Amino acid sequence: MPGPLIVLQTLGTRGDVQPFLALGSGLRKAGFAVRLATAPRFQAAVEAEGVAFAPLPGEMLELIDTPQGQAAISGRHRLLATLRLVRGRGPMFRRLLEAQWQAAQGAALLVCHPKALGGAHIAERLGIPAFVALPLPALAPTAAFPSPLLPFADLGPLNRASHALMLRAAERIARAPLRAWRAQALGLPPAGRGAPPAGRLHAYSPALLPRPADWDAGTHVTGAWTLPVPKDWTPPPELTAFLAAGPPPVHVGFGSLPTEDAARMGSLVAEALALAGQRGVIATGWGGLALQAPRPGILVIPDAPHGWLFPRMAAVVHHGGAGTTDAGLRAGRPSILCPFFGDQPFWGRRVQALGAGPAPIPFRRLTAPRLAAAIRQAVGDPGMGAAAGRISARMAGEDGVAEAIRILTAALV
Repeated sequence: MPGPLIVLQTLGTRGDVQPFLALGSGLRKAGFAVRLATAPRFQAAVEAEGVAFAPLPGEMLELIDTPQGQAAISGRHRLLATLRLVRGRGPMFRRLLEAQWQAAQGAALLVCHPKALGGAHIAERLGIPAFVALPLPALAPTAAFPSPLLPFADLGPLNRASHALMLRAAERIARAPLRAWRAQALGLPPAGRGAPPAGRLHAYSPALLPRPADWDAGTHVTGAWTLPVPKDWTPPPELTAFLAAGPPPVHVGFGSLPTEDAARMGSLVAEALALAGQRGVIATGWGGLALQAPRPGILVIPDAPHGWLFPRMAAVVHHGGAGTTDAGLRAGRPSILCPFFGDQPFWGRRVQALGAGPAPIPFRRLTAPRLAAAIRQAVGDPGMGAAAGRISARMAGEDGVAEAIRILTAALV
């Protein structure tokens, strides 16, 4: 008979969902009943892992796919554009909160991404523990570094305040619909902030960033939550043939992030690979890259499991999402980060500081010559490969999912 029901709730792109799916799969194998609530586009992936699915509205994802959404995440003033994008969307937030409430029924414990806005309030109403989880160090203030959601390497004495500022800003985005929902749907005082978290789970590797010494005992760094390569997955014949036909290529992909002109970006990447004298595998992802005509020495694929693909590469070029950054270094490969927004510049600086890749190239400043120079440096510098290899060896001894399950199990006793 399954153990207590643990409900996981997350929203966003694949990088926001896949860690929760890895945790859900691990919890199910450990004997718990598990339900993962997220956008409908991920239902098949969730159920393929044997995890029960519950739908949360995918309206925010649909917003990102619009021209306005693409401009917001790729433009110069991303924060302001994103705030304008969600302004006046109280009904959208209300639908999300209602769906979260339905998905949480019967739960003994919640684990929520911060984008799942109702988690702490649902935990207060149900009287159950709730953990907040994120694959980056943004859930608790620290003096060690600024909030990774801000574009600063160091703010000195203001580091801790920057975290508090960003946490409060996130709370304010949907404050009005939250208050109305608390009062009308949950019967709680409208101004309440929900139950204090039972713990904060940072699902990234301490090999990439050590745990800050000033975090309290309830703030954890578990290691990354990763899914193994599916046992039934086999590479397409054209990928196998391409890899066998020459030296290891360079991977280029921007994951779930769309760009305003995928064909132009694909041409830029192809030119950079040619200038660097490297073969390449371009992953089109959710539409960030496209090639209108075949190019010698380049294979275009929709996607492939990073755990299988990255160890076969000479280097990896990507947007700097937490999961892709982890996958590149876990494979022991030098990484070139081209950050768009959010925490991506933070991870770019970390990779550079660890010596496992060149200086990050902000996406809006990306040119073929700059990318080519970074590729030549990553592939040609033995020190970068050695640094990536050392990080990979440390990551090999971690089991982030098992550590998270240990913490959650203790909360249920």
